Parts: sequence; C-alpha cells; structure tokens
Amino acid sequence: MKELVEAIAKALVDHPEQVQVRAVEGEQVTVLELRVHPEDLGKVIGRQGRTAKSMRTILGAAGMKLRKRLTLEILE
Repeated sequence: MKELVEAIAKALVDHPEQVQVRAVEGEQVTVLELRVHPEDLGKVIGRQGRTAKSMRTILGAAGMKLRKRLTLEILE
C-alpha cells in the first residue's frame, strides 16, 4: 500500500523526489503518513479535499481486500 500512495502522489506533484510515505503499524489500523514539498501540498489535497478523499477511498477498498484498515494522513 505504501508504494501505491507513493506512486499516486509522485504523479500529482512538481517535486516527486521529495515525496515520502511512512507506514505506522498499529494493532487494528495502519496509518500511512504522506509528506510532500510545501508547494505541492495543495495538489495532493485537491480542491475541497477531493484528491485526498479519493486516495483515502482507494486505500479503503484495497484494505478491505487485504482485511486491514488503512488510513492516510497528509503531513506538512
């Protein structure tokens, strides 16, 4: 899943070399923390959060298939 989020984010931003994804494993939830260049933050979030919401939806569907709960946090 980490690679999936990284690939989507790199396709959206102007500074793909600064995209970082870190997975934090919990008991029931895996949190994927996404960091991008400050100029690219708006591109990853999208208008009214639509892009971020879409990425979270994809993670939710993939998580259902893997029987895991995945969440995405976009960090500054």
